[in-house]
Amino acid sequence: MAREFQRGHKAKISDLTAGTDLYVGVSIAAPGLTFDISCFGLDAAEKLSDDRYFIFFNQPKSPEESIQLLGSQSGDTESFRVSLDRIPAHITKLSFTATIDGDGRMSQVGPGYIRIVAGGEEVARYPFTGAEFSTERAVMLADFYLKDVWRFAAVGQGFDGGLDALLRNFGGEVAEDQPAAAPPQAPAAPQAPAPAPAFAAPPPLQPVAQPPQAYAPQPGQPAPAPAFGGPVAAPVVPPAAVPPAATMPPGAVPPPVQPPFGQVPGQAPVQPPFGQVPGQGPVQPPFGQVPGQAPVQPPFGQAPGQAPVQPPFGQAPGQGPVQPPFGQVPGQMPGAVPPPGTGAFVQQAPFAYGQTGVQGQPAGIPQGVPAAGAGLNAALQAYRETPTGQRWTPQNQHLMRVDVAMGGTGVLARSGSMVMYQGKIDFGHKSGGFVGRVVGNATGQEMQLMRCTGRGQIFLAEDNAHLHPIELQGDAICVSAENVLAFDESLQYEVRRIEGHGIPGGVLFTLQFQGTGTVVVKTHGTPVILPVTAATFADTNAIVAWSAAAQVKLASQVRLRRNSYPGHSGETVNLQFRGAPGNFIVVQPYEV
Repeated sequence: MAREFQRGHKAKISDLTAGTDLYVGVSIAAPGLTFDISCFGLDAAEKLSDDRYFIFFNQPKSPEESIQLLGSQSGDTESFRVSLDRIPAHITKLSFTATIDGDGRMSQVGPGYIRIVAGGEEVARYPFTGAEFSTERAVMLADFYLKDVWRFAAVGQGFDGGLDALLRNFGGEVAEDQPAAAPPQAPAAPQAPAPAPAFAAPPPLQPVAQPPQAYAPQPGQPAPAPAFGGPVAAPVVPPAAVPPAATMPPGAVPPPVQPPFGQVPGQAPVQPPFGQVPGQGPVQPPFGQVPGQAPVQPPFGQAPGQAPVQPPFGQAPGQGPVQPPFGQVPGQMPGAVPPPGTGAFVQQAPFAYGQTGVQGQPAGIPQGVPAAGAGLNAALQAYRETPTGQRWTPQNQHLMRVDVAMGGTGVLARSGSMVMYQGKIDFGHKSGGFVGRVVGNATGQEMQLMRCTGRGQIFLAEDNAHLHPIELQGDAICVSAENVLAFDESLQYEVRRIEGHGIPGGVLFTLQFQGTGTVVVKTHGTPVILPVTAATFADTNAIVAWSAAAQVKLASQVRLRRNSYPGHSGETVNLQFRGAPGNFIVVQPYEV
């Protein structure tokens, strides 16, 4: 029986089927609308870096045929064949999309689906209707993405801009319409088809309506084949045709021949002056050169054939530049103020307190302003919202966006962690019950949660902490209660406590999450993941999370003998972790 997905649900493909040769079928229809269904092969940055992996009606398969467009069949509007084991390593995500060809909105579509068939049996189906959309004209239906193994995600998120917005989201370019080319002109006269050229043989010579010359091959005699690997003989060029001399009547006197320029008729030609071509008039020599003599080497710094240039101050004409005294700009008089931007040894005025600048740029100009012509949009481009088809999307290291409508379940977040939201979101108080009151009373830091439901996006953050989304696929993990920011309501969670002297408040509360969903963990700085060995200890303030199978107990470093000495190291109480290979702990670089 096929497993039915809702928007935002994910699963390992290996949990659906053991096969890697999959059939993907898409069914989508609406009265009067036409749809284009495509598949984008994306890289690790979720960009279309290779146009050959944009599979659509005009490019029905990838180079190695790991993704093929099969067409309409078996009741599906469009279908694909995907061979996961043949997809190249640089392609880590396949996004199946549907766009409206022309006017229309996705809210007009009737019941549709995208399904996976393996071995002739349907193993997964994501059904959708137009009620899930509004003004979108392009929709990302589902993804195959590689995260240690290939996984399937039901997306159901779109763009109002249609195919153009979809391509730009994936880093592609929209081809502009080119003007229609002018129709080719009809040939003046029909030509005989050219014969197919023989491999490595020279082209046959065209027959000439003249008597055969000595260089032409004899009719019917084939041209000799070139030797394999030998040099190719240079083509024989026929001599230029010499027009026949005009016939003179008997007794006629030929007209006199005009002698070249500068030559007296009836005398031998005279050698022309230097630089003059025989038979032509004299050429005007360059500046400074005597007619009929070789050119003279110009002085230093003067280009040949040009008037002398006035040398800089302190330099004799025709000599190289002289090293100026210390602090003087070359080419200026002593005591003159050097212009801005010169290489003289000058000291720039200091910048105002708290202002940084660039050497050579006047103070008072904000350094963050673009040089020229960039505009406000270019300055803010690096900080724009990151759009993806996922439920949880990090905007940067400190800000997390969650699409509440995806997944069909609510979101539980720490009270006060919302910094902004879009759409219609309902915020409700989630009581922690008796356990929540115990946490608040014991540690002085209440674990209050808010329940977020509706349609829209919420942006979460707290105290500029680093945020890390952890996706669980039936796994389990223990997280310190102080490090939990938000999680899917679909996850099962249980509050655990570790008691002992030396722990702040006398007890450490943790939350054990299990099931399918995402939990967002916050840390002070960048954490590190360490394997659990026989002797693994962590400070109670630095520990963030650990694998649920690891055993935890309190370890004390206090010795009775040390009580007689004043003070101690400050590292008297730690947590000790034990477990089989594969267990881990997550530690942050932080301690109170």
